[in-house]
Amino acid sequence: MTDELPTPESQPPEGGPPPGDPPSEPPSSPEPTENGAPKTSNKRWYVVKVQSGREESIKDSVERRVKIEGLDDFFGQIIIPIEKVVEMRGGKRVTRERKLYPGYLMVEVEYNDRILYLFRETSGVGDFVGGSLNHAPPPMADHEVERMLGRQGEQIPGISHGKPKFDRGDRVKVKDGTFAGMEGEVKELLEAKGLVRVELTIFGRPVPVELEYWQVEHS
Repeated sequence: MTDELPTPESQPPEGGPPPGDPPSEPPSSPEPTENGAPKTSNKRWYVVKVQSGREESIKDSVERRVKIEGLDDFFGQIIIPIEKVVEMRGGKRVTRERKLYPGYLMVEVEYNDRILYLFRETSGVGDFVGGSLNHAPPPMADHEVERMLGRQGEQIPGISHGKPKFDRGDRVKVKDGTFAGMEGEVKELLEAKGLVRVELTIFGRPVPVELEYWQVEHS
C-alpha cells in the first residue's frame, strides 16, 4: 500500500426513497423519478494505480470483495486496458494482447468512503490517480473514457524491427495505435521485446507506455 488516500465526503446509497415515503422496491433497486425514468447513476470512471504484473488478480480480488461486502450499488466495472497486436512469426499470423497501461486499472465506481476503503484494503492497490490527502481524485474526462472503451481490445498490425531509430531522451510522436497523435519522451529501449517505453501525459499525469518500434517516430 502507498501513502494514505483522500477521504471523500460520504454519499448516500444510490436510489434511496424520498424522506418520509416508504420504499416501493427493495433498497437495491433504483427509485424511479416522477416520470418513471430511473435516477441518474453517480458512478464515474477513475484510474487506480496498482502493482504492475498483478492487474488481473487485483481486479478479481476487488470484484470478489464488492460482492462479499454488498457494495454492488456503488460499483460498475473494472477494465484492464489492452490492445491486440497482430504479427507474422515464422510465416504464421499471431495475435497477442498487450496492456496499454501496465500498473493501472480503469474503475467505474461511485467514489465514497466505503469504496475508498475497499480499494485501500485490497493487496496490491496503490491510490486513485490525481487524489491527495485532502482532495478526492478527479474522474476521467468523457473523451478519455470514450477513447479507452472505444478502442479496448482493438487489433493493430505489428511489424518487427531489428533496431530502434531513437535513443533515451528523444522526443517522439506516436503515429499509430491507441495513442496516435500523442508526443512523449523515450525512457527505455526494450530491444529484447522490440518495444520502446515512452512517457506520455495521460489522465493529467506522466504515464509510461510500451509501444512497438514502428508505432513511434521522431517528433
